[in-house]
Amino acid sequence: MLFKSLPLSLELGLGIVFVLVYRELYNRARDRRPPGPRGLPILGNILQIRKLPWVKFANWAQTYGPVFRLNIAGQDMIILNNNKTAADLLDRRSVMYSDRPRNIVARMLTGDMVFTFAQVGSQWRRMRRAAHDALGPQVAKNYHPLQEREAVVLVEQMLQAPEQFDDHIKRASASLVMAIIYGTPIMESDDRRVDEIQKHVARTLASLAPGAFLVEYLPFMEKLPRWMSGWRRYAEHWYKVDSAMLTGFFYDTKTRKESGDDGPSVAATLLDAMGSDGLPMLDAAWLSAALYAAGAETSSGQMEWFMMAMLLHPEAQKIAQRQIDEVVGRGRMPTFADYDQLPYVRAVVKEVLRWRPVLPLGIPHRLSQDDWYEGHYIPKDSVVISNVWGLNHDPEVYGDDADFFRPERHLNDNGDLSVPLRDTKDEGHFAYGFGKRICIGRHVANRSLFIEAAAVLWSFNIEPVKDADGSPVIPEPRPFREDSLALRPAPFPCNITPRSNDVAAIVAHTKHIVVDN
Repeated sequence: MLFKSLPLSLELGLGIVFVLVYRELYNRARDRRPPGPRGLPILGNILQIRKLPWVKFANWAQTYGPVFRLNIAGQDMIILNNNKTAADLLDRRSVMYSDRPRNIVARMLTGDMVFTFAQVGSQWRRMRRAAHDALGPQVAKNYHPLQEREAVVLVEQMLQAPEQFDDHIKRASASLVMAIIYGTPIMESDDRRVDEIQKHVARTLASLAPGAFLVEYLPFMEKLPRWMSGWRRYAEHWYKVDSAMLTGFFYDTKTRKESGDDGPSVAATLLDAMGSDGLPMLDAAWLSAALYAAGAETSSGQMEWFMMAMLLHPEAQKIAQRQIDEVVGRGRMPTFADYDQLPYVRAVVKEVLRWRPVLPLGIPHRLSQDDWYEGHYIPKDSVVISNVWGLNHDPEVYGDDADFFRPERHLNDNGDLSVPLRDTKDEGHFAYGFGKRICIGRHVANRSLFIEAAAVLWSFNIEPVKDADGSPVIPEPRPFREDSLALRPAPFPCNITPRSNDVAAIVAHTKHIVVDN
């Protein structure tokens, strides 16, 4: 009513003043965005980070500070390079920083039910709560028998064909995660479930790749009719196919449960909750598959890095073996009953996760509203990445030897586990992420890596192969595989030999107890 009595010219003048003031404030805010390297017109910095971006980011942090900005074809990307900035934003401001980048095709392809990548909403919260109920610290011990079983089978296979240790690790990881999620391990090398889920995962990740679908850059294409939208028909088709497949896997667990032939598993926990406030069947089936996909690739990658670490650092291997021999002896294999008495082995696990995180950039977050941090403006919808590699190799946190593998950094003077670093959620590293997006299965993952590492160290010596002149061939720890979803070492040879003549017999006896029975 105030402007109704004003002359039209004055109304227009006030409107122009308002627009100019808004633009000035907006431009001032944009000028106070975090600093960053200059890029190319239109493309921005995208061509500068195509190879080993986590290493590039850590180097740029020396110039631009712990928070810097990149322009990725017009998209603001904020890189966090030390633990304080990552914890300040992703933990202590998690309400604003917990969303994921919007991806039109991936959401349609999965029904937005792959909760790892799903955007924040009521469905995501229900899935997160259900995943926590099935994998949280209060239930992690339920999976100990499954973990001990796969550790024994892994050692048995390494005894039979040590040169194929990489394949054995992948099989053991897939089998263990399959057993934890669905209640049944992999009994055959060509288990159809693994192949079908891997294809599903590949489709999902392909849809997330930059440039995969034009609609991500031209959102008006969402409004085009279906017959003009090949991406829509593709996503709808595979959502229908994958939903049927994943529901079938889930129903297999339901059938076994109803017949009394089941043990602890994520699917069984989700089934138990369905009668109250649990997830619907379809949501539970998709959640189960998402948890399998997240666990299988990362756990096998970390075990491969464990093998590399033991090969490169024989002194750490010998210390761990000496502790295992003192606690366990040579007459049986390690079990979870030995867990509290093997702090050095647990420190080895922590150091593997710190030294070589399999997700060196974590998974991108998205800022849901404008924010200011230490004088810098961070605009809404910015993609925010925690450089886990940089955080885990920060010399201000881990010392001048942060790039080196040293389990002792996680121990106190008495040889016990030390008080973990602040903001690491008792982990001693940042490999599992932050805030509401922290890895829910980390307690199970830690135990799995522990029992497999302990079993391998009890059973074998891991040593370099020798060349024609008899000199040891020491692999480089930096070449990485390019055919993997996670950061994994390039293939490397090593000699894996039993530590005594009794190993094979004790492994066979243990397998008879924990597997065959």
